[in-house]
Amino acid sequence: MTPQPSQPNPAAGAAVKAADRAHVFHSWSAQELIDPLAVAGAEGSYFWDYDGRRYLDFTSGLVYTNIGYQHPKVVAAIQEQAARMTTFAPAFAVEARSEAARLIAERTPGDLDKIFFTNGGADAVEHAIRMARLHTGRPKVLSAYRSYHGGTQQAVNLTGDPRRWPSDSGSAGVVHFWAPFLYRSRFYAETEEQECARALEHLETTIAFEGPSTVAAIVLETIPGTAGIMVPPPGYLAGVRELCDKYGIVFVLDEVMAGFGRTGEWFAADLSGVVPDLMTFAKGVNSGYVPLGGVAISGAIAQTFGKRPYPGGLTYSGHPLACAAAVATINVMAEEGVVDNARRLGAEVLEPGLRQLAERHPSVGEVRGVGMFWALELVRNRETREPLVPYNASGEANAPMAAFGAAAKAHGLWPFINMNRTHAVPPCNVTEAELKEGLAALDAALSVADEHTA
Repeated sequence: MTPQPSQPNPAAGAAVKAADRAHVFHSWSAQELIDPLAVAGAEGSYFWDYDGRRYLDFTSGLVYTNIGYQHPKVVAAIQEQAARMTTFAPAFAVEARSEAARLIAERTPGDLDKIFFTNGGADAVEHAIRMARLHTGRPKVLSAYRSYHGGTQQAVNLTGDPRRWPSDSGSAGVVHFWAPFLYRSRFYAETEEQECARALEHLETTIAFEGPSTVAAIVLETIPGTAGIMVPPPGYLAGVRELCDKYGIVFVLDEVMAGFGRTGEWFAADLSGVVPDLMTFAKGVNSGYVPLGGVAISGAIAQTFGKRPYPGGLTYSGHPLACAAAVATINVMAEEGVVDNARRLGAEVLEPGLRQLAERHPSVGEVRGVGMFWALELVRNRETREPLVPYNASGEANAPMAAFGAAAKAHGLWPFINMNRTHAVPPCNVTEAELKEGLAALDAALSVADEHTA
């Protein structure tokens, strides 16, 4: 049944908005230039405001509500855990924590069987890097341009997009390199095979010139998310795995966004058959209902800390409410076939629908993705691939993308927009009817973007 908004209550919405504007400091924002929507409720793939306007959420929150909003089984699990044991310190064995770790370890690739819980994705990345440095005794970490790893100090320095710049210390021990992306190749490649081979050669050259004995880890999003959902070409992740083995480097895969069904597999690493040494996760592990993240750790790295204390921890590591939500979420995904749904509808409905939009709209330069993880690259000119707006545009320079976003919302779709891309990342248990509704709204909004094409 399609959820319906509650009775409109503009006065309540105005009060929520006033309190927000008076007291809430929003992330990644110039505080006086934003106008946050006051949300009255959410269910499944939809949310609505206090005026009764309903939106199909093609952002999955921040790409984390993999089973949608307010799933009754997860809500019930949180309520039951709260009644039984609301919280307990991380040094103890607690049923919800143990069961969440077991269920996650059952699904991670290879021997990633030890789980260190964090509060979210950024601190998972922080701890993965700390583990890699302590395991190898080396200082440097390599990460890609066109990436995002979180907003904390080490994670934001690893990030390869403009959000890093204001906080880039230049002394974090991070070296950036170019990962493959054929549509905007840095290697003058004409095929995926060329792009893969040249990207691997570039990475190995970077390792050589930085000094292999100084490099602790290579950190990659298995499929980069906010940077544009660039699925790596066949053989690339396997090639990185070989380079890490060759030089004794820890291979870290960031699955914070791509994990837990988003790609039509439990983890995006399953698409390539590659097993990292450390893997970070968060978001979809419990659909974001209670903050939770973690690091899945290989046997070799876990053994490093077998008799040597690991120097790190968090007060809320493995919080019982968050872990109970994770247990319920993973069980729901298994029982209801959510991962299969993402794979099947991605291939049968979302991908064909997006490619049909590309045929009709000159503003769409490329369609790319897998499962429920897709992006449309928007351009002014398909031949030259000139972006619809300049890199990191804001204000008037970003007007075409802002107009596209406003058009999508006017047609009942809440879009995920980043630079020149709009992402199609609905919940993994989205229905075929909801996908078609979203595609129709995108169709209408892209007509606005088309007005800025050559």
